[in-house]
Formats: sequence, structure tokens, C-alpha cells
Amino acid sequence: MRKLSKPERSWVLYDWANSVHSVVISTAIFPLWFGQAARAGGLSDTQTSFWLGTANTIYAAFVSLIAMVIGTLSDFKGYRKRLFVSFWLVGVLSTGALALVGVDGWIALLILYVLSFIGFGGSNILYDASLPDVTTPDRMDLVSSLGYGYGYIGGSTIPFVLSLAIIAMLTGMDLSRGLPANGVRISFFITALWWFLFSLPYLKNVKQKYGIDSVRSSIAASFKRLAKTFLEIKKYKRVFLFLVAYFFYIDGVNTIIKMATNFASSIGVGLEVLLGTIIAIQILAFPFTLLYGKLAQRFGSRPLLFVGIGVYALITALGTIMPLIPAARVEIVFVLVAFLVSTSQGGIQALSRSYYASILPDRNSAGEFFGFYNTMGRFAAILGPFLMGAFPRIAYLAGVVDERAAYSYGVGAVFILFIVGGSLLAATGKTDKK
Repeated sequence: MRKLSKPERSWVLYDWANSVHSVVISTAIFPLWFGQAARAGGLSDTQTSFWLGTANTIYAAFVSLIAMVIGTLSDFKGYRKRLFVSFWLVGVLSTGALALVGVDGWIALLILYVLSFIGFGGSNILYDASLPDVTTPDRMDLVSSLGYGYGYIGGSTIPFVLSLAIIAMLTGMDLSRGLPANGVRISFFITALWWFLFSLPYLKNVKQKYGIDSVRSSIAASFKRLAKTFLEIKKYKRVFLFLVAYFFYIDGVNTIIKMATNFASSIGVGLEVLLGTIIAIQILAFPFTLLYGKLAQRFGSRPLLFVGIGVYALITALGTIMPLIPAARVEIVFVLVAFLVSTSQGGIQALSRSYYASILPDRNSAGEFFGFYNTMGRFAAILGPFLMGAFPRIAYLAGVVDERAAYSYGVGAVFILFIVGGSLLAATGKTDKK
């Protein structure tokens, strides 16, 4: 970090700031708490998965629809920071408001969950687009990887462990009856506060370096530019092919991030093992993400993306058989799968971002092109969670399998996404100079 410039360091710190949302709200505490609240409201396990998957679909659809407009508008000088602050505040405030919901308020939890992710996703569009503003093309892989890496070790680990420590004190280390309401509320407050405080360096030190001059009607001009680029995007063959490949494989990654906790608890993984494994993933992800960045500087980011896709294909293959394994052994396989996730989760996300930034035809249009990038990523987040939530429910209702084994169908659908994404990435050929 000492070798980074102030804008680079402040940019990395925003990953440190918002990664707490990824683990507490997306992966760990919220899905478990929502499961408790939903079951208290009379929902079954498959119904809980369905509604959580549906909430992910709703927010992803909304962000997908506005991502390109946000990105294009942010290319006008002076707009990127204002747009960022608007979405950031929505995310922080709705996350904090989760602490105010009662134990039986599963519907209110879902509504605030969707709002928090709209703020999280919208602010990330502007954050990703600012990568060319803070660094040079030859340092993008490194800076992007540092962002994800420090996000895991700091934003994901420190506030999460603090939240778990508070929960442990309130329960006397006995989680057999689930998570305590007060401990969960404190964890949501910590998440919002951490996200707010460590975003301040980004707000102060990251400036929009590239962009186009504002015009009288910037919003109308944004739609005109967006329509023109949309009609011409096939001319940018590298960009177009990568975006299609990214749509599929990042769908699988996002689905595992959002649905794995609910999936694991539903097939018999104990709460203590589950939470301990999540902490281990965040710690191990730090060195592995930095390793991906270092290797990308030597071998290129595209070959390392194939490595990450291959690891995730193996993860989903193992996940497919997990519901069929005897309950006494399922936790062993879960720990193995979690280790594989920790080796590649940060790397595949970081290098996707930096590889895409490196092939943009015009850095003055970074916001617009990252609008396409995030649109593909958010639309991808619609398909995977829906498949993972709907396939088990359909199989169970059809009487094909029992409720526990039905989850194999959902994970199997996610496996296909990595195969398709890897095949499309291979079709791009050698598209950059690395």
C-alpha cells in the first residue's frame, strides 16, 4: 500500500469499506437471519430459498436496467462523484435500517435488502469506472487485485469477526437455537458504519480525470450516446465477446456468493462450521487475490481468468453431489469447497475488472463501457439465483426427489454457466498485448 499513490490507495480503501456488505449482508449473517425470520413466519426451506433468490433477481434487474444510463451519464465531468454519493447513501442508510426490523419482519427485511443492494450495485458501477482515473494501464491488474485483496482481509474480515464476537457473547457460544436478534442488529449497524467511514478517503481523493465536457442537457445527451454505442458495440469485437463470456461465468460466481450460505445450512452444515468457514475464506482470499494479480503481471490476466473459471467449475461439480452425501460427511466436503472458493473468488473478480478496463477503446468513455460491464454482471445475477432457487423447488414439487436432494438440481444449473462462460472466453482468442 505504501507504494501506491494517494488516489490509488483511496480507491483500494473503498473496496475495504464496502466489502463488509458483501460478507455480512450478501453471504453470511443476513441470509441466516432471513432464514430464521422466514421460518418463524411459516415458510419452508425451499420457500425461503425461493424468496431470497427472487429478491436478488429484483435488485439485479433494477440495477441492470439503469447501469448503462448511470455509466454514460457519469462520463460527463462532474457527474460521477454526485451519482456515486447518491447510491452510496442509499446503500449505507438501508443497511443501517435493517437493524430496526423486528424478528418476524421477513418482508421488511427483503425490501431493505433489495434497497441496500441497489445502493451497493449502483455505487460500484461508478467505483469500477474510476479505475482508469486513478492508475495507469500497466498497473490496473495490480491495483484492482489489491482492492479485492484488502477488501477481503479488512472489510470482510475485521467487522465480520467483531460482529461474530458480539453474537458469541450474547449467546454464550451456543448457536444451537440460531442467531440472537440483538447481535444481528448490532452487526447490521457495524456494517453501515464501517462502509460509511472508510468511504471518506475515496470521496476526498479520487477525482474524475477522464471524461467529456458537460452539456446543457446531459441526461438527454447520455441517452443519445448510449444508443449510438449500443448500435456500434459489435464493432468493438474484444469488448463485445468478453462481455458475453463475462455474463455467464460471473453469474456463477455471484450465485455462489449469494446463495451458498442458505444452501449449506439447508443441507445440514452446522452454524458454527458455516460461520467459521466464512471467516477462513475471507482470510485466505487475501493472499490468493494478490497472487492472481502478481501472476497476471507475468502471464497476462486472460490466462488467469481461465484458471479461475476452471476452479469454479470444480466447485459446482462438488456442490452438485453435496446434497447426496450423508449428513455426517457433508461438512468435510463443504470445507474443501470453501477452500477452493477462497483461492479464486477475489482473483476472478479483480482480473475481470482490470482486463476489461485494459481493452476499452476510449478511457474518456470508461463510465459508459463500465455501464455495459455492470449491466451484464447484474443481468447475470438474475439468472443464477433464480435457477438455484427455482430448480430445487420445481424438482421437489414434482416429486422427483426429496427436499434435501433437490438442491443438486440448482447447483447443476450453475455448473453449466461456467462451462458456457469459459467456452465464450476461449472464443475471444488472444485479444490483448499481454
